Amino acid sequence: MASRTLSRVTKALLAPALALGATIGLASAPASAAVWNSCDQWGNTSLNGYTLYNNIWGSGAGSQCVWANSGTNWGVWADHPNTGGIKSYPNSKKVINKSIDSLRSLSSSYNVSVPSSGAYNSSYDVWDTDYDYEIMLWVNYNGAVGPIGTSQGSVSLGGHTWNVYKGSNGSNEVFSFLRTSDSNSGTVSILPILKWIKDTKRWMGNETIGDVQFGYEVTSSSGGLNFTTNNLTVSSS
Repeated sequence: MASRTLSRVTKALLAPALALGATIGLASAPASAAVWNSCDQWGNTSLNGYTLYNNIWGSGAGSQCVWANSGTNWGVWADHPNTGGIKSYPNSKKVINKSIDSLRSLSSSYNVSVPSSGAYNSSYDVWDTDYDYEIMLWVNYNGAVGPIGTSQGSVSLGGHTWNVYKGSNGSNEVFSFLRTSDSNSGTVSILPILKWIKDTKRWMGNETIGDVQFGYEVTSSSGGLNFTTNNLTVSSS
């Protein structure tokens, strides 16, 4: 099982103080011209209401570069060794800042192109504003990766059927929803999942949802692999 000892968000925000010992090498940006690209460990920018992060946070990481045509069309080239442990979570973030009970809808559509090799997951990472709770929605995954915690059974919510896991990484509670079959495109209604956690399972209260992130949690991509977000939208009301 993959595990994390500190939230990706916290590491990204405190990058200067938490710089990793591994040297992050530079790799070439994609051949096609992009509005923005970065090979920096903590490279980030804001485009069209979304914030993009390169976010190479795990120990023993290799090289990784992110490029973007917009906040909703972007991709990553990553070359991380097959040594176990999560190396990075490049992602695009949309800020919500609404409590669960005040939301009338929260949904997202995704369309991705991912490699057939390597170890990774394509996932949403939903956080409350205090970063006490992390809700992960894995829409596809490959290789030797797995969620934190213990199995809580299966549930059909938000237009998909998931295997649910509950655990802690030492810094926050983690609720992981793994889609029972891989999907490279679709729409997820996130609000019913949050309400199920809050009202049905009572695992958390009426939290204010801060960030909805979507990206690629990469454990290994030896030799260099491409991950492309062809389109991503996050909407709420």
